[in-house]
Order: sequence, then structure tokens, then C-alpha cells
Amino acid sequence: MTSLAHPRHALAAALGAAALAATSGAALASSHREAPAITNSPKVDSTDFYMFRSYEAGRDGYVTLIANYFPLQDAYGGPNYFKMDPNALYEIHIDNNGDAREDITFQFKFRNTLADIKVPALGAEVSIPLSQGGTITEVNSPNSNVREQFTLDIVRGDRRTGTKAAVVNASGGAALFDKPVDNIGSKTFPNGYAAYAAQHVYTATIPGCAMPAKVFAGQRKEGFAVNLGTIFDLVNAPLAVITDPTLIGAVPNTIGNKNVTSLAVEVHRDCLTVAAGATGTNAVIGGWQTASLRQGQLLSGSPRSGYDTRSLNVGPWVQVSRLGSPLVNEVVIGVKDKDRFNASKPSADAQFAQYVTNPTLPVLISAVQNLGAAAPTNAGRGDLVAAFLTGIQGVNQLTTVTPSEMLRLNTAIPPVAFAQQNRLGIVGNILAAGSDNAGFPNGRRPKDDVVDIALVAVMGGLCVANGTTDALKFGAACNPSAVAAPLRANGTNGIPTVFNLHDAVDQAAETFLPGFPYLNTPLPGTPPAP
Repeated sequence: MTSLAHPRHALAAALGAAALAATSGAALASSHREAPAITNSPKVDSTDFYMFRSYEAGRDGYVTLIANYFPLQDAYGGPNYFKMDPNALYEIHIDNNGDAREDITFQFKFRNTLADIKVPALGAEVSIPLSQGGTITEVNSPNSNVREQFTLDIVRGDRRTGTKAAVVNASGGAALFDKPVDNIGSKTFPNGYAAYAAQHVYTATIPGCAMPAKVFAGQRKEGFAVNLGTIFDLVNAPLAVITDPTLIGAVPNTIGNKNVTSLAVEVHRDCLTVAAGATGTNAVIGGWQTASLRQGQLLSGSPRSGYDTRSLNVGPWVQVSRLGSPLVNEVVIGVKDKDRFNASKPSADAQFAQYVTNPTLPVLISAVQNLGAAAPTNAGRGDLVAAFLTGIQGVNQLTTVTPSEMLRLNTAIPPVAFAQQNRLGIVGNILAAGSDNAGFPNGRRPKDDVVDIALVAVMGGLCVANGTTDALKFGAACNPSAVAAPLRANGTNGIPTVFNLHDAVDQAAETFLPGFPYLNTPLPGTPPAP
């Protein structure tokens, strides 16, 4: 069988089937340590970007934006743990008119203030060496030795020259928010970390937006699931394993014991789209996250007493990290251009077009799986260009189309409750003939298994769906014959094998909160008793 003519695939119309390719530029892992230079600056390393219609009860008019940074945190990483860089600028950008330039930017800036807790030691008051001097139960606890705070600004227009205004706490109007101390362990947080962190979820007022927002910045459990070591070890698993649907979840999540830091904002969709109540293509937004550092850094050979006083940072902001769709930079962009991509803006993405039109990932997968010449053969990969750089017509393509890499979300598509979400997003929705069009690549939810969806897309799933009549208008060359025979042949479950590709880790097995900020309570430094 070389098409989706099976009854279960009746949804292979333009909306559903086209979505298979939106991950074409996505990678096989989340964006951890993806470029040479960023490995030197983990505090500003973008790891995952989520953008989805909120599915918490009563919040379906809202869009949740989550930008994760500082990857692979070990919960026991004391005594300093994982404070954010006060010399960095963390940003979430929104393009709502399709020109590949930010129209709205949320800017997070952190400050860390040393309390310098002292204790009497042999007749002298001496500064303690720890992040805490006792138990912590409330915001700005007197036992916290370093107070972590942040400001949040909204910029309309260009991120550096546009109109900036402070987002403020709806209760009292303060422009400074507290970040919770990282999850040191149960003895430090006797009332439980979840209750403590929940005190740092703020209702906020965004200038120019009539509806209140929610804001949170703090440590979370890593929500991304991947068979990371196996994937990067030349996909060290037999084809029979990674195409057997009964083996999804057969191996543990490699990074399931890590934490990450999330910067999250929940904003009413009318405050993000080009116009309130927007429908159709006007309801689509593009989003991506970045981090920037000052251009110059002067290091002191004799730092003054205080907290993090080693350097003086000067000059204009220089972007050092960028992330839209999951792991474009990690396994799509060539090594020589990874740092360049991290410093670039979507409006300049034409310089990276060859990595999409002539993708190397399918070639590498074919080689390491001994599939021969199994990379899809449609010249120029017009299917991937359309999906990856322009959005999918009828799904999440903006009114104006400027080829560029970013995550795109149709805010008019209603959310789906967590229990009913298909872990394969729209791809799974096609196979199940369901009604969940709210998942990846239409934005990205925590539950969406972007690894498996990406494998399907890069190995030609879109061309199988496109059939022999160019039903999805990705070009006549994008048809089932462009896909390797072993992948377009039916698997044991009666569907083309390409749709069964997976990494043996089940993203749907990860647990999340039922509402904002969605990502789960971080793992504690002291493991729970067995």
C-alpha cells in the first residue's frame, strides 16, 4: 500500500496530511548544547520552545508560551544551583503579520541579590557558603541567601527600537517579580516544593492588553523525552525496532532525571494576533525564543566581595541562542553554520535554505540503518520547504508568506484536553481519524512527541500522504515513489512503515501539570525515599 487510502486515513486532506511535514526541519532531540559556541554558555542555551492554546479548564482563550533554557540540570547541583544570568536578555518573539520580523517581544531580565546571611562562629559573624540558611516556605524567604528576581517588558515593533512597556503584577503594580529558589530538597522546603513554587505564578497586567496574563519563571522538571544517547550514536537500534509500534516506550527517557528553567507567559490570543477576534490566516502567529549577551566582557583578576562580581559587561546586545521549531540547529544545520544560525533572525533565513532543500538527515539515517539510497528523492524537497519555511496552507500559514524558520500556531484552532491529545499531534490525528488539530506542528504542546513526528516527516511521510495526484500541492515529484520501498510498504499494523518510525521513548508517558505553567515540579536535590 503506497497511499493513505485506508479507511483510518480518511483525514488525509490538506489540513491533516500536510501537517506531517511541518517537522521537517525539526530534529531528533530537544535543543541541548546544539552549537559549538553555546556549549560555553549554558545559562543562555535555548532548549525547548512551546506555544499552544491553553488547555487548562476555563483558559481556552489563552495562548501559553514557554521558553526553556539552561539544559541538563542535575537536581543535586549545589551549592549554587542554576540561577539565571543577570547579564543576559531572554526573549520570546511573536510575528503576527508574516514578514519574519518580531511584532511583539517579551523580554525577561534577571537580577540576583545576595542577602549575605551570617551566623556566629567562634565569636565572629561569618557569611555562610550556602544558597539557604534554613527552611524556605514563602516568597523572598529570610532564609534564602540569594534573592532571584526578574523584570518582564513587552516591546511592540523591533526588539531594540520598538515601544517598550513594563508588564506588572496585577496585585499592587510592582514591575519586579520573584523567581523561586531551585528545588534543593525536601528538608529545605518542608511544605513541599510544589506549593512553594505555586506562590510564584503571578497574574500580570500587560499594557495594551485588556485581559490579564499569567507569568512564571523558575525551575521545572525536563518535560522532553528522547532516546538521546542512542540517537546520536548513529541511531544505534535496528530498523525492526524503530519501526515496531509495539516498542514505543520500550526504553527509558534518557533525560528524564534532569531539570530545566522555564520562562512562561500565558497571554490572551487577542493580544497576540494581528487583530482581536482574528480568524483564518489572520489568526496565525509565529514564535521563537532567543538569548543575548553584551558584546564586551571585562574580567577582573580581583573580584570584589559580593555575588557574581567577576565581570563587567558592556556594549550592545548580541544574540547567541535561537530556537523555534525543535532542534533545527541540532541536526539540520551544518556544523559550520550552527553558531551563525544562533545569531541570526528569521528574516535572514534564506542563507540556510540549502539545509532544507538538500537535507542531510535522511541520507545519514539511510546510511546508518543500511537502507541504501533511502532518502526521499523529490528534488529540492519542496514538501519540506513549504512546511518548514512557510507554514502549511490551510493550517498555520500566515497571511503574508516570508520563508523563515519559526514555530507557527493557528490560534483559532480550539485546544484539546490533555487526556484526549494525540501524542503525534496532527500526524497521529490523521492516522486515528480524530479531531485533534491543536498539536505539533500547529504549535507545540508538552505532550507532543516531536521526535517521532520528525522521523516520519524527514523520511518522506509527506510524500506518501501526497499520493500520485499532488493532492497537497507539494509538487508532482513528491509522491510515494519518492520514498524508499521498505518505508512505503505496509507495516504489521497495516499502514506504511514510514508512519511507524519512533525512537522507542514515549513522550506521552511524561507527566505534566493540568494548567499553567504546565511543566512539572522539578526533581529535588535529595531523592525521595524508595
